[in-house]
Amino acid sequence: MNVKKKILFLCTHNAARSQMAEGFINARYSDRYEAFSAGSEPTKVHSCAIKAMAEEGINIAPQHAKPLDEYLDASFDYVVTMCAAAQERCPIFPGAIIPGGTKYIHHAFDDPLADAGHEGTPCTSFRRVRDAVREWIEATFGPP
Repeated sequence: MNVKKKILFLCTHNAARSQMAEGFINARYSDRYEAFSAGSEPTKVHSCAIKAMAEEGINIAPQHAKPLDEYLDASFDYVVTMCAAAQERCPIFPGAIIPGGTKYIHHAFDDPLADAGHEGTPCTSFRRVRDAVREWIEATFGPP
């Protein structure tokens, strides 16, 4: 039996980037991975993130913003920080690690909330970030 690798995506508010990444992994690569997301200051999943992902055929509406504390006792194969701000402003995962196996990855993505409404329609920045997240997910976790 093939054991799925677990991925935790972190962003400050757990409102868009990390939620999109969780959605892509669980929708497209669930045969090999199981994804989760959290934030150091969780708010709620942004409606434009839900809309942008629905355009990809992925429903993240049932997902909710979660505090990092929810996963402190969990272990992950990958912990990915996604903040565009300096890496030190991203949440740090102090939870359990897989001995010799947990990989920490930092890949910055623009904050779609920062540009919301400035690029035409309110959700344009979310679509741009969604596409960047999808391309990175495909390159990093896609087919071998």
